[in-house]
Amino acid sequence: MAIGLNDELIERERAAWAEQQLNALTVETATRVQLAVTAHAKETGQNRYDVEKELKRVVRHAAAEE
Repeated sequence: MAIGLNDELIERERAAWAEQQLNALTVETATRVQLAVTAHAKETGQNRYDVEKELKRVVRHAAAEE
């Protein structure tokens, strides 16, 4: 089953990933991502873990798929 993501989730994860790359991830940014993942999973009936896993794959490994 394909995991559905939306633009908001992807943008939030991109922001968090950028902060991580700079060693500057804030609790606020991380919390926003986690709350968005949880809400999205609940709204769409998807497994929260699977949503987060797919989100990280899409954002962090996008270059490998091109």
